Amino acid sequence: MAQITATEVNKLRKMTGAGMMDCKKALVEAEGDFDKAQQIIREKGMAVANKRSDREASEGVVLAKSVGSKGAIIALNCETDFVAKNEDFVKLAETILDVAIEGLPADLEGLNNLEIDGIKISEKVIELTGVVGEKIDLKYFDKIENEQVAAYIHSDKKLATLVGLTKSGIDEQVGKDVAMQIAAMDPVALSKDQVSEKDIEKELEIGRNQALAEGKPANLVDKIAQGKLGKFFKENTLLSQSFIKDNKMTVEQYLKDTDKDLTVSAFKRFSIKQ
Repeated sequence: MAQITATEVNKLRKMTGAGMMDCKKALVEAEGDFDKAQQIIREKGMAVANKRSDREASEGVVLAKSVGSKGAIIALNCETDFVAKNEDFVKLAETILDVAIEGLPADLEGLNNLEIDGIKISEKVIELTGVVGEKIDLKYFDKIENEQVAAYIHSDKKLATLVGLTKSGIDEQVGKDVAMQIAAMDPVALSKDQVSEKDIEKELEIGRNQALAEGKPANLVDKIAQGKLGKFFKENTLLSQSFIKDNKMTVEQYLKDTDKDLTVSAFKRFSIKQ
């Protein structure tokens, strides 16, 4: 039997996040070979993942980050809020986000194939599954590239946003303000031109039904529905929304007051509870 030192156990612990006893057992089984020991821990995680595949991973963290002209947002899910607050779980989510920012892959599959310390992210997730004993799922990834990008993470790490601005060199607080607006007001689109025809027709139908239920004259029903649609655009499209820090102006006006040519090109919002 290979003689395993406490230093070696601690080294594997830092590499995998597994418990000290699990690391010692893996090193003993692997006869001191760190690569084999990591694979043993990963296989344990795979066994746990298979066993818990039908479980619902509805807790976790949502993180977003921006660096200059690029930003990324990810959601790492687990089964319980207890694990969502686990230091190793949060650290893995933060590391995945850093890798996402650096590599900006095309999609979630691409992110899973990027590596942390020479190991695919998908395998690191499985590895941690074995450590915490819960289903873990890298559920969401998106990105924005623009002249300047801002990010916001809600205090409970259950909600995060990204926003792309059309000019660089803008005061960082401006981007943060708009990112917070998106978190608080959950707009459906950037402007009314970007609202889908399906959503428009749905709102018109709601407006017509409300007008009829209120006994409005039939010849006014469509006009009333159009009026309600206008209110929907104002309340649910980002640039037309009242700015949460000063409701006397819209988000668009706030941006124009900052720089007459400034606007938002895109935004992302994700909540673990949605």
